[in-house]
Formats: sequence, C-alpha cells, structure tokens
Amino acid sequence: MRRLALASFLLLAACATRQQPTTENVPTPPPASTAQEPRQLLGLTAPELVGHFGNPALQIREGNSLKLQFRARRCVLDAYLYPSSGGQYRVTHVDTRARSGVDTDQAACISDLENPS
Repeated sequence: MRRLALASFLLLAACATRQQPTTENVPTPPPASTAQEPRQLLGLTAPELVGHFGNPALQIREGNSLKLQFRARRCVLDAYLYPSSGGQYRVTHVDTRARSGVDTDQAACISDLENPS
C-alpha cells in the first residue's frame, strides 16, 4: 500500500508543471555611493585616509602594522594597514563599532565620519 501511495505521489509530481517566472522589467537599484562603501577604503594609504577623514584620534604601530583610529560622534573606525609589495602601508582591514563597543554598520560609520554634525 505504501509503495502504491509513493508511486502515485511521484507520478503526480512528475506531471505537475513548473510555473515560469514572469519577465517583468524590474528596475535595478542605483549603485550605492562609493564614498560609503567600506571596500573603497581597502588599499588606501595612511595619507589618503588622513586626507579623507582628517587626523586620526589614535595611531598605533605594532610590528610591521599600523592602526589608525578615527572617531565620529556615534562610532569608531579602525583601519589596519600593512606594507604592500611597493613598501607603502595600505589598508587591508576596516573595523567599525559604536562608541559602546557594539559592532556597527561600516557604511553608516563612514558616512558619519564624512559628514560630522
């Protein structure tokens, strides 16, 4: 009896037609502002970061790395720089957090740093 029920189910499933997706023209959203995209900070040099955000609130050298910290009213951005093949220090990682220490959205923090109020 189970086999008959299973066979019937499989037969019915095979006969079912797949609904074709509609081909409506859905507008694509505009690209986000590149100034707010965290990945745009990757590869920047220390002078480029300073030119973009102003002087860092904190600068730490540890081993062959450099950490620059920028503080906005609501968040903190840490940029980690390591020497590239050309010898210049470049951003390889960006970390953002609220002043309370909780992780926060990088794009929002970058926007906060770019537009202090």
